[in-house]
Amino acid sequence: MYNKQAFETGNRGNCGAWGRSKFGGQWGGPMFGRGKFWGRHGFQQVPVNIEETDIEYVISLFAAALAKENVKLSVKDDVLTISYQGTEPSDSTENTSAGKYTYQEYSNRSFERSFQLNNKVLTENISATYADGVLKVVLPKNPETNKPAQTITVA
Repeated sequence: MYNKQAFETGNRGNCGAWGRSKFGGQWGGPMFGRGKFWGRHGFQQVPVNIEETDIEYVISLFAAALAKENVKLSVKDDVLTISYQGTEPSDSTENTSAGKYTYQEYSNRSFERSFQLNNKVLTENISATYADGVLKVVLPKNPETNKPAQTITVA
């Protein structure tokens, strides 16, 4: 199982060439600094942690102030998709009943994250909970496809 956006190029951790980095490429580099993607009209990429234990994977998605009835999880073609239908449109004029924002770092916008499961998860047993601003998705491992690591000695 891997996070399609972050791990497709083999980069783990700080986004590598697919995120905010010093490298160029499709998603990295100076494009982000010029406001082409970030800002009012940009996409929202919610942060996620993926933990692996002996029996399961746990995806912890940090997204405060969600209405959990607007969270949707679906599995199709061995891809888990977590989406949220926010109450604030992505091209909002930043107006509220209290007035216009002077500065805004968070909002209630829609988002979507996808994860390739690679036949390593029992999809019928996936569960999810939302508490304290963290959506926790538990993916039980498929014992038939999750073999323990093999130790190889160097001669």
